[in-house]
Amino acid sequence: MRRTVSAVVAAVMACAVVTSPAAADSGAVVRTDKGAVRGKVTQAVRTFGSIPFAAAPVGENRWRDPQPVAAWQGVRDATTPAPFCAQNSMLGQPSSDTEDCLYLNVTTPAAGSHRKRPVMVWIHGGGFTSGAASMYDATWLAAKNDAVVVTVNYRLGVFGFFGHPGLPGSGTFGLADQQAAMKWVQRNAHAFGGDARNVTVFGESAGGLSICAQLASPRAAGLFAKAIIQSGPCGLSLPSFTAPGEFATVWRSRTATENAGVGVLGCADVACLRAQPVSRLLTVHEQFASPSFDTAVLPIDPVVAQRTGRMHRVPTMVGSTHDEMTLFAPLFWPQPIPEATYPDQLAWLFGANAGEVAARYPVNGNDDARDEIARLLTDRSWACTSQVTRDELDRRTRVSGYEFADPDVPMIFPDLPPFPEYGAYHGSELLMLFDMGQTLTPRQREVSDYMIAAWGRFARTGDPGWRADVQSLAPRAIRPADFARDHQCRFWSSIL
Repeated sequence: MRRTVSAVVAAVMACAVVTSPAAADSGAVVRTDKGAVRGKVTQAVRTFGSIPFAAAPVGENRWRDPQPVAAWQGVRDATTPAPFCAQNSMLGQPSSDTEDCLYLNVTTPAAGSHRKRPVMVWIHGGGFTSGAASMYDATWLAAKNDAVVVTVNYRLGVFGFFGHPGLPGSGTFGLADQQAAMKWVQRNAHAFGGDARNVTVFGESAGGLSICAQLASPRAAGLFAKAIIQSGPCGLSLPSFTAPGEFATVWRSRTATENAGVGVLGCADVACLRAQPVSRLLTVHEQFASPSFDTAVLPIDPVVAQRTGRMHRVPTMVGSTHDEMTLFAPLFWPQPIPEATYPDQLAWLFGANAGEVAARYPVNGNDDARDEIARLLTDRSWACTSQVTRDELDRRTRVSGYEFADPDVPMIFPDLPPFPEYGAYHGSELLMLFDMGQTLTPRQREVSDYMIAAWGRFARTGDPGWRADVQSLAPRAIRPADFARDHQCRFWSSIL
C-alpha cells in the first residue's frame, strides 16, 4: 500500500559516462543486454538504480504496451534510484509528474559467489495509484539471504489502468509493465549473479493483488518459479459505500474500464487524451485503479482463476497482518463513531445481516465504534479472503501462510487521525523486510531476522521453514496461529 518515503528521490535520466578500470574491477559495472551500467558498492551490497526495462511510455507510447528500450553506448550511470511514476501525493509520500518511469533497481551481495543466487522481484503497493520501487531498501533481503533483489516500477492510475473502446491493452498497461520487468530479469539475472530459473515474485497490497493477476495471466508463464502474496488476497473486497451491504473487489471488466474512459477530460478520442499534460490527467488519476480482466494480459477475473485452478501452479506464500483495516478505518471515518450509532453503521455495511454481525462483534465501551468496525472488516475483507486464497490454491500447489501480529510495530504513515489502537496495521510487516528508516526494538529485530530468513528460504526452496498452515509472527509469539478461528472465518463464510 502507500508507504512513507525513506529518501527523497529525484526523477533522473541516466546518461552514458566513462568509467575507470578500478570501478569495473570493484563490481560496480555490470553489462546488461542493452549496455553496461555502473552502480554503487558498499561492504554489504552492490546497488544499481534507474535501469530501463522498457522505452519511455510517453507520446504515442502512452497507453501502449511496454516497448523495447534502445541499447546505449558506454556505461550508463545507475547510482540513482528509479524515479517515482506519475501520481498524486498520498499518505505522506510526494506527488510526481514523471511519466518516463519504467525503470528498476537491483540489489545484490557485494561478495562474489560460485553459485547462482535466487532472485526476488518486488512489486510495490499503493492501491494501483501510488508508490515506487525506490521506497524499498532491499539491503537486508539481499545481504542476509545471499539473493538478488529487483524492485520494479509500473505505470499507475490513469497511466497504467486506463481504458477506452478500441484501445489495445485497455486496463492492463501496469500489469504488462510488470511482465516486461520480469522478462528483463530473465534476460539479465545472470549478469548480477542471479538464477533466472529460480525467481520469486512478491508484493504487498496492490503488489500482492498484482501477484494474483500474474498467477492468472498466461503471458506470465515461465517468468517466475514462486510467489508471495502479502496483504493482497485475490478476493479482497471492501465496502463500496454506494448501497447497503454492497462490497466491491478491485478487479473490473475490460468493458467497464473502457466505458469509464469515454469522455474523460472532455476528450472524444485517445489522440486528444495523449495530447493532455500529465498534470491534467492526474485530476482523474484515482478513477482508474482497477486492473481489467477479459483482456489479453488477464483473460479471466483472478477470483475465478483462483477458484477454478486456472493459475500458474508454483509454490505460493499468502499472508496478512493481524489488524489490516485499522489503517483505513480512520480514513473512511475520521471522527469517532458513537457506540449508539454502531447498529446504523452495521445496517449500512451489511444490510439484513447487521444483527448477526453485531452479536459477533459487540462494542467494548470506549464510545468509539471504529475499532469494532476495523476488527470486523479486517476479518471479513482481509483475513478470511486470505484464508480462501490459501485454501483454493492449496488444492493444486504447495501453499504456506503467515500473519504478522506485532501490536507495537512503529507507524510508518505520518499525520494519521487519532485512533484507539492501530496494532499490526496494513503494511506494517514491511518494516521487518525492508530498511524504512524506523528504529526497531531488539525483540522486533529478532522477528525481522526470522522473517527475512523465512522469505529467503522460501525464495531458495519454496518452503519458508514452518510446518503450520499459518505462522504467527510477533515478538515473543512466533508460533502456529489458529487463524480461521481467530478471525471467525466460519461465520463470515456463512453470511457471504
